[in-house]
Amino acid sequence: MICENHTRVTEFVLLGFTNNPEMQVSLFILFLIIYTVTLLGNFLIITVTSVDPALQTPMYFFLRNLSFLEVCFTLVMVPKMLVDLVSLRKIISFVGCGIQMYFFFFFGSSECFLLSMMAYDRFVAIGNPLRYSVIMNRSLCLWMAVGSWMSGVPVSMLQTAWLMALPFCGPNTIDHFFCDGPPVLKLVTQDTTMYEMQALASTLLFIMFPFSLILVSYTRIIITILKMPSATGRQKAFSTCSSHLIVVSLFYGTASLTYLRPKSNQSPESKKLVSLSYTVITPMLNPIIYSLRNNEVKGAVKRTVTRKVLKLDAF
Repeated sequence: MICENHTRVTEFVLLGFTNNPEMQVSLFILFLIIYTVTLLGNFLIITVTSVDPALQTPMYFFLRNLSFLEVCFTLVMVPKMLVDLVSLRKIISFVGCGIQMYFFFFFGSSECFLLSMMAYDRFVAIGNPLRYSVIMNRSLCLWMAVGSWMSGVPVSMLQTAWLMALPFCGPNTIDHFFCDGPPVLKLVTQDTTMYEMQALASTLLFIMFPFSLILVSYTRIIITILKMPSATGRQKAFSTCSSHLIVVSLFYGTASLTYLRPKSNQSPESKKLVSLSYTVITPMLNPIIYSLRNNEVKGAVKRTVTRKVLKLDAF
């Protein structure tokens, strides 16, 4: 089906969460606070892992990348969502929707692979501690980070270009708070079986493949920990990867609920709530998890704050 020029959709309406003005104001304040905490927390992680000499290790190099990725990921959706909450017309242009979708896929796929690289780093640190600095050298860490970031390019280009090239001739109302693939796909005015098959294959590849790498890494980590003779040693080894394990569980748990559930089990409301958890809540929790459960990060934050205070006192 080919749209006539005058019927081709040029903009979309995002329904968001509610049309109740009072509720919209309350949600705006809530999400603004969450977004502010997200930015402050992730920038704090980036700062302390960059300037503190004790944190110049591969683990914190990857954590710095994760925090920067989370900042970029939330930047794609949250500011637009906040504007829509205080706007009468929640409009996004056709091109703007495609751009938002592209970067959502890009950063989401990149995070999947970055989390798997972090799992491998923990496996090497626990399974081969004496050769850790040799194996996880600066060059390898850099290539692993670059590979994680670039892994999002193919799937995001394919998913977005294919979907936005399909005909949109009818309704233009997206029952979501951002341009995600499934709700936009519902507006296509032709059979989308081929695209859905490709999307499922891409999802399995870019979600389940890195998740399988994480499972393999943690299986070997658990085996190594169980072989340790000292209970103190086992506890210390597990504590070095517990934060990452929590972050992985939050990210993959919510993403799987969104993209791997049967369609019949999904409602727009539940999808919005689940999407909200990994687009807004999880990026806020990640720096908190790493800060509260990691003594090195807490120590680095204290040292950084102390240095800043001393500099101010010197003036």
